[in-house]
Amino acid sequence: MAEKTEDETGTGTTTVTTVDPGGQTAVAPGAQTAADPDAQTAERPEEAAAKEQRPEQAEPSSGTGQGAAAVVSVALGVVSLTGGWPGTVAGARETLVGQLRTAADASVATQIQEVYGDAWNTTALWAGLFALVALVTGVVVLVRPAFGAPGRAVRAPWVPSVAWAGVALGVIGLLLAVLKYTGVLLGLPSAS
Repeated sequence: MAEKTEDETGTGTTTVTTVDPGGQTAVAPGAQTAADPDAQTAERPEEAAAKEQRPEQAEPSSGTGQGAAAVVSVALGVVSLTGGWPGTVAGARETLVGQLRTAADASVATQIQEVYGDAWNTTALWAGLFALVALVTGVVVLVRPAFGAPGRAVRAPWVPSVAWAGVALGVIGLLLAVLKYTGVLLGLPSAS
């Protein structure tokens, strides 16, 4: 007569064995034995389900560089509107050069142009340069996700807003610089 026994192993599985009177041991179909190497390394059903629920994804970038570039764009836009230190120094230098080049007997129109007009144009050029860099930096921040890896286009929601502010300040600064340089905005007084 055959005898059935159940043994619990250390891995939490139950092995059902049947011992017949002939001394042979049979393992029930589908049962695991301790000698079975696949049974030792098999995953539990809970672990397999957890792996299916969390697929491996590419880790998104933090967007720190884009955020910093957006802030730099705004700062350059503000500098373009206020003139900034380089524009002020370049304008003062051009005033000094104009005073040195202008002869004492030069006409009033020539003196105004050499001493003040050239300095005004130099300041406008520096403001336009800062505005152009602010505009380009803001546009690069805005279009950057279109050229990156699709899974890595994660960035903070404030970054596009700040980049748009930098673009707007760059456009305004560039427009004002062109108007100042051409004399439409605060042109030089006439000599007559």
